[in-house]
Amino acid sequence: MILMKPHAGGMDAKRLQRIDDWMVRWVENSHLPNLLVAIQRKGRLVYLRHTGPRDVEADLPVEEDTLYRIFSMTKPVTTTAAMMLYEEAKFRLDDPVAEFLPAFHRQEVFAGGNESNYCTEPVQRPVTIRDLMVHTSGLTYGFHNETAVDALYRKHEVDFNFRRAPRLLSELCDQLAEMPLLFQPGSRWNYGVSTDVLGRLVEVWSGMSLDTFFEERIFKPLGMTDTVFWINDTRMERFGPVYRPNRNGILQPHQIELVPFTEQPTLKEGGVGLVSTVPDYLQFAQMFLNNGTWNGQQILRPATVALMTTNRLPPSVLPIGFGSSQPGRGWGLGFCVVMDTTDFPYPVNQGTYWWDGSSGTRFFIDPVYDMVTVIMA
Repeated sequence: MILMKPHAGGMDAKRLQRIDDWMVRWVENSHLPNLLVAIQRKGRLVYLRHTGPRDVEADLPVEEDTLYRIFSMTKPVTTTAAMMLYEEAKFRLDDPVAEFLPAFHRQEVFAGGNESNYCTEPVQRPVTIRDLMVHTSGLTYGFHNETAVDALYRKHEVDFNFRRAPRLLSELCDQLAEMPLLFQPGSRWNYGVSTDVLGRLVEVWSGMSLDTFFEERIFKPLGMTDTVFWINDTRMERFGPVYRPNRNGILQPHQIELVPFTEQPTLKEGGVGLVSTVPDYLQFAQMFLNNGTWNGQQILRPATVALMTTNRLPPSVLPIGFGSSQPGRGWGLGFCVVMDTTDFPYPVNQGTYWWDGSSGTRFFIDPVYDMVTVIMA
């Protein structure tokens, strides 16, 4: 990547220095082992800094092309894949999922009880593709909430925390279809495995495996040479552990997932599975700021980008949040979206869209300032 002087993108070098200070504080206080931050404004890279080691024990440094587990930052990639097929008329947003995945014809909604003894009620309407994209499907995560449905997911090992037995994405979706929904489709917002099911639909619509579609239709056109589902030997030296502070505040290696991203997975999930770099994800995000184009190639139509990056949730399910509500936020197709800046605890522009990953990664796309920020840790 070519780093420009900040003023080339209309940025102030002294104010950018504040980010350096913030990064050093977080690493020196052992909140994080490392940080790598990049800012691109008006298509120009104006900030690129890193601090701390990628491997504490071996004292190996973070570098520009260090590979990070991006977990849920996989979700916007999967939704992009689906919307490319939407433009090819493979589906409509309000089509039932069961039209393409017949196992979902049998779904019912949890109505009471616990994971060992429960009752259900019929769905009032089927789960749609739109529900999957905006997380109003009634699907959940086994680790996410303490509900009986989450406990059922854990009991039957049907989300990404459970990879003990090799299985295909098609098999996981069939298992999910057997689980009761947490609520009636469209009635609430709940973050969960919806995007994993969407990844299976990409396979059905395209006739390709999810990783092949990503590589051929998204990564190659965007020049994303290091975004993959697993780390092979040629990339291993740029990969490091995940760390977490223990009770004494000392950083220790921490296993978030059962598969450490160093084995070729049987299960390739559209919700959590990718590894990437800051340069790669900058290019993916910049494509959205460019109204769907990159280096003269049209990945998405401008109208599709607008559809994806503005709130698509009805007022009846707002505000959304994890555990407690977080006003000011909405959800587009694959992104969280700023709806009201006055409700945010930090400065942000109207219409900014973003998401993050559970091991310490995050990106922001700000259409007001024509700016992308990618943070990996």
